[in-house]
Amino acid sequence: MKTIRASDIGTYLYCHRAWWYRLRGIASQNTEELSAGTALHRDHGRRVFMAGALRTLALVLLLAALALLAAYCTSRLV
Repeated sequence: MKTIRASDIGTYLYCHRAWWYRLRGIASQNTEELSAGTALHRDHGRRVFMAGALRTLALVLLLAALALLAAYCTSRLV
């Protein structure tokens, strides 16, 4: 009994013919386009990661600034 993988289901749902080709072991003829798409997705993933990291850094710096402001204001009251 052959195991059905999630990638097989995804390929079948996206394109029945692509699934059939893959099942038969027929290689794709548009390897350059696939490589370009993979590079594009890798670049996008890096940008998304950097955006999240910069957002986290911004929040940490904001909290640090608020803590310093609170410390300054309480030291002026005493």
